[in-house]
Amino acid sequence: MTAAAPQRQDFRFFHRLRVRWVEVDMQKIVFNGHYAMYLDTAMGDYWRALALPYEESMRSLQGDLYVKRLLVEYHASARYDEVLDVGLQCQRVGTSSIQFLGGIFRGEQLLVSGELVYVFADPASQTSRPVPDALRQVLLGHAAGQPVVRVQTGTWQDLSADAARVRTEVFVQEQGIAVEEEWDEADATAVHAVAYNGLNQPVATGRLLVHAPGVARIGRMAVRQALRGAGLGAQILQALMSAARDRGDHEVVLNAQLSARGFYERLGYQVRGEVFHEVDIPHVQMSRAL
Repeated sequence: MTAAAPQRQDFRFFHRLRVRWVEVDMQKIVFNGHYAMYLDTAMGDYWRALALPYEESMRSLQGDLYVKRLLVEYHASARYDEVLDVGLQCQRVGTSSIQFLGGIFRGEQLLVSGELVYVFADPASQTSRPVPDALRQVLLGHAAGQPVVRVQTGTWQDLSADAARVRTEVFVQEQGIAVEEEWDEADATAVHAVAYNGLNQPVATGRLLVHAPGVARIGRMAVRQALRGAGLGAQILQALMSAARDRGDHEVVLNAQLSARGFYERLGYQVRGEVFHEVDIPHVQMSRAL
């Protein structure tokens, strides 16, 4: 355990949760064992914040992480229906171990502090092996405030393999869109954007077309399912909007799936027109001035 109790400013990453009725004990406070579960739940969201799809990433690194030590210190109690913020910060990466600092807060008040130590190991034998340099750099870079993804823009010739991988996973495999409806001739003339994580895995994509003189059209926006909610779509959208400004466009239009309407509205887009169906999915046209 750390010498001094952690403060909110010690953490870059937070996972927010609300205490459920089932987590409260006969003393009407959160049962002590659930705080360890809160830390573990936050860890899943932490990998999302790193833009790392956990299972695929561990497979590519030829290992997995196993808990070696979990220390928890209780400072105050949480109660039913309270909103808690669970902070995690990578403190140290050793030869084969990774140490995290944890803190569970109600507002500014620290309720529980924790220390988690994981060992990187061979999944078959569960014997330790050195933490790969790529993972070390991602963890320490995030802790230092560095970006976890890079967005590259380019032609279909440059980015087709990685853009197609994400689009196939999202549109064809997940949403059931027919392969022949996903690919069209517009890809060849579009500006494409692909986001890559610290392991150089493509995790999000989109494309930019000419809709009319001075008006751009953005489409084929896709983020891998496990990583949604981490801001990757916004980074792709901003990159494409920047490309549109650079070529002199003054407006962007797009056809948003109805389920994504709120995402685009938060980024300044407005609905124009009625709901329509495209590939059997409800859409709405949206636009924004540049």
